[in-house]
Amino acid sequence: MGRLEGKIAFISGGASGLGEAMVRRFIEEGATVAFGDVDSARGAQLADETGARFLPLDVSQEEQWGVAIGSVEAAHGRLDVVVNNAGILGTGPLETIDLERWNRLFAINCTGVMLGCKHGGLAMQRNPGGARGSIINISSNAAILATAADCGYSATKGAVMQMTKSIAVNFARRGLAIRCNSIHPGPTDTPIFTPWRATDEANAALDKALLEMVPMGRLGKPREIANMALYLASDESSFSTGSQFVVDGGGTSALAGM
Repeated sequence: MGRLEGKIAFISGGASGLGEAMVRRFIEEGATVAFGDVDSARGAQLADETGARFLPLDVSQEEQWGVAIGSVEAAHGRLDVVVNNAGILGTGPLETIDLERWNRLFAINCTGVMLGCKHGGLAMQRNPGGARGSIINISSNAAILATAADCGYSATKGAVMQMTKSIAVNFARRGLAIRCNSIHPGPTDTPIFTPWRATDEANAALDKALLEMVPMGRLGKPREIANMALYLASDESSFSTGSQFVVDGGGTSALAGM
C-alpha cells in the first residue's frame, strides 16, 4: 500500500471500464485522483463512491482539457500522473467506413490523447521543484498486430503508440523528468463491448471471437490493466519511458491458429 502516496493523478474516461478500475486502484495506493468523462451521471456516482473528483470532459475538445487540468492544478498545486484512457471502438471494414464516424474515432482516440499529453505535460513542467511526472497512454495490442476487419481502430492505436515514443524522447532529450509510456491491453471484460451483446447468440459469437485472440483462454480483468498503470504511475518505473507494456494474455506472442 502507499505506492502512489502524495501523488496527484488525472484519468480520462474514468467513469467506467478500465478508467474506473484505475481510479479505484490509484486511490487504494494513496493517490489523490481526479477523472474526466462524458458520462456525468456515472462520473458523479463513482466520485461519491470513491472520494475521487469528477470533471466533465470530452477529450476531443481542447478547451475542456484546459479547464480540467487547470482545475486540478488550482486545487492541488501540481500534477504527477496523467492517464489518457478515453477511447472508442472503430468503424468496421474499409468499404463500409462512414467518414463522420472515422473522424470522430480519430478525434477521441488520437487527438484526445495528444491533448491530454499536451496539457498534462505543460502542467507537469510547472510542478514545484521542477518538471516531473508520468504520462500513460492506453493503446491496444491492435497497435502491434492489426485487426483485419477494423483498420480505423488499429490506425488510431498505432498512432498512440508512435505518439508516445515521440513525446517520451522529446521530454527526455530536453532533460525533463516527464516519462511517457503506452499500455497495450488485449480483449478485456469492460462495457465497451456492450453494444455487441444484444442477444445471447451475438454474445456467444463475440466471446468466441475474443477468446480466440487470447492464448490464456479468458478475457482480461480491468484491475489487471490498472495494475500495469499503477506501476507506470509509481516511482518504481522511473527508468521506463517511450516503452510499450503489453497486457494481453499472450495474444501478440502467437501466430493465429497455431
